[in-house]
Amino acid sequence: MNDASLAIDLSNVTKRFGATVALDGASFSVKRGAVHALLGENGAGKSTTVKLLSGLMHPDAGSIRVMGRDVTMKSPKDAHRAGVQTAFQEMTLVRDLTVAQNLLMSYEPTGFLGRIRKRDAQRQAAEWLDKLELPDVRPGAYIRDLSLPVRQKIEIAKAIVRGPEVLLLDEPTSALSGRDVAWLSRRIDELKTSGVTFVFISHRMQEVREFCDSLTVYRNGRDVGTFDAADISDDEVIRLVIGRSMEAKYPPKIAPVSSDATPAIETRGIRVDGVVSDFDLTLKPGEVHGIAALQGMGQRELFEALFGATYIDDGEIRIDGKPVTLTSTADSLKAGVSTSFLPEDRKTEGLFLRLPGGENVSLPVIGRYARFGIIDRKREQAAIRRSLAQMEVNPRALYKPCLSFSGGNQQKIAMAKWLLTQSRVWLMFDPTRGIDVGTKHQIFVLMRAFAAAGGSVLFYSTDVPELVNVCDRVSVMYRGRNAGELSGDALTEENVMRKMLSS
Repeated sequence: MNDASLAIDLSNVTKRFGATVALDGASFSVKRGAVHALLGENGAGKSTTVKLLSGLMHPDAGSIRVMGRDVTMKSPKDAHRAGVQTAFQEMTLVRDLTVAQNLLMSYEPTGFLGRIRKRDAQRQAAEWLDKLELPDVRPGAYIRDLSLPVRQKIEIAKAIVRGPEVLLLDEPTSALSGRDVAWLSRRIDELKTSGVTFVFISHRMQEVREFCDSLTVYRNGRDVGTFDAADISDDEVIRLVIGRSMEAKYPPKIAPVSSDATPAIETRGIRVDGVVSDFDLTLKPGEVHGIAALQGMGQRELFEALFGATYIDDGEIRIDGKPVTLTSTADSLKAGVSTSFLPEDRKTEGLFLRLPGGENVSLPVIGRYARFGIIDRKREQAAIRRSLAQMEVNPRALYKPCLSFSGGNQQKIAMAKWLLTQSRVWLMFDPTRGIDVGTKHQIFVLMRAFAAAGGSVLFYSTDVPELVNVCDRVSVMYRGRNAGELSGDALTEENVMRKMLSS
């Protein structure tokens, strides 16, 4: 393949952070106009590669060529001049600025003395939102008031507005629903037609099959193979990603839960924030119970109500058969629920990124390790180490800040916190968002083991196959109501999707 046919060519790139080697002589190339997937476990070097191509970092060794030219990118402006734009998974949007300000940042229309022409900026933003099929998003809306999926689409739109020759999509679908993924598919088709080249980072093989022409697999900072997407099976990709074959993607389900058992949690006719309406749910000990729903059907509000983060307006919540009033997360902690909740946006709602992983893990139950106001650090750290080891997190997480770890390892740290709290109910809200296949399998195994030991799991996922293959029962949520439950032979992807779309 000659240089003229390549949009991107990385050759023997190395990047170190102290003793950690993030990239160890990694190489891959992408043809012009292609959609190329970059796959690997969290921490394999994918995000480091994106940061190098985005000008946020500079390699210690090796070379980078873009559109046949050797480039040295020491800042995002260098990347922009080279024709490279990036839509990040961990979004770069400024929460307290408007959609228009974020969309056109550094590209606003200016007038005399460089002053921004605000009316023109609003008009341009509105035109772009309409062109990119986002007419319901107001240019003047503040980012902080938008849902996570809408924020992710604005992040992608911002990169498109800048007219890239190469567009890096870092886990673009991790926060998107099925309809939003279809929106992204249309954007990729449009840009590919005009010659734009894509590097697409994803952990979802279905999307790799749908979008990508070719793929490269990273493991431990090295490239272990580049293939045409049509020439390699999913099983072979998984083997390359994790370095071993995985006999079963999903762990086996155990025997059905006894119908006579007192429910761990019940909701009866609860109403929440005008979104959840007369919702009934029974979560039994020993089961993994799924919630399936299209975006905005009330699933988040339901989880927050059970977490004690949102008041219910009407109805009743029972824990172990007894009515409870959850006015705060402290109330649900006392009931054995609180600290098992993992929100969809782990970086802003699930972890204190600048604190060490160890402090994040023990913080909800720090009182257990204190006597007369003095914390027994030795006992606390021993407990933290056990939880981190169970999640297979590097022991450095005990003292290193969470922001220094990959997204998947941050998710593992959040799960280590659940393990330490020893709560009886896990509220898992899209816990596999943006994590690799090996970590997903690890989470599923933990969920099934927790249920087998008598715990209860309420599990929402945007990925219907996960719900079907992991859960004992699935409740389909439609316009805030429980539209029906599926279990046994009736629990199929087709039946779940039918109820989600036509209830």
